[in-house]
Amino acid sequence: MKSSKVQQIDNSLYDSIIAGYRGKPGDLLSVLEDIQTATPHSYLTEPAIRYVAEKMKVPLSRIYSVITFYSFFNLNPQGDHTVTVCRGTACHTRGSRALLADIMIKLGLNEEETGGETSYTTDDMRFTVRTVACFGQCALAPVIAVDGVIFSHMTSEKLEAIIKKLSSAKKPVRRRNP
Repeated sequence: MKSSKVQQIDNSLYDSIIAGYRGKPGDLLSVLEDIQTATPHSYLTEPAIRYVAEKMKVPLSRIYSVITFYSFFNLNPQGDHTVTVCRGTACHTRGSRALLADIMIKLGLNEEETGGETSYTTDDMRFTVRTVACFGQCALAPVIAVDGVIFSHMTSEKLEAIIKKLSSAKKPVRRRNP
């Protein structure tokens, strides 16, 4: 009984989001983005994706094509904080690989256990570490983003201080878009 009520609430929210973008350019992207933002741990669940496909009359294959094309979309639960490490050439030559290795060790993540993916989430759901091909901030290399805020000329020491500060802070309250 309880789970069907939760599903009805979710569907009501999804219906509201879909209605808000109906007929507007880029409606599918906007709907998916708002649903992901409204979902705890910022990801798109399979039931949500199927619901959007049905309500918007869009083939599942098209929705998955959009989700997998844009790196913004997540198919797996994300941590409370996201650390994104640039792996572009300028950042790589200035030490981003070492930064990535350091943060993975600090958070207890192991690339080999995750099958070489580009997104890793800690078991406690506090942190997700991601990589991107390039931020376009090459003159500031190496560059990382923490919760969407760009940090330039990053060092392992600076990164460790940021992680330590975030680790000691209370769990953030997630923003929800009605």
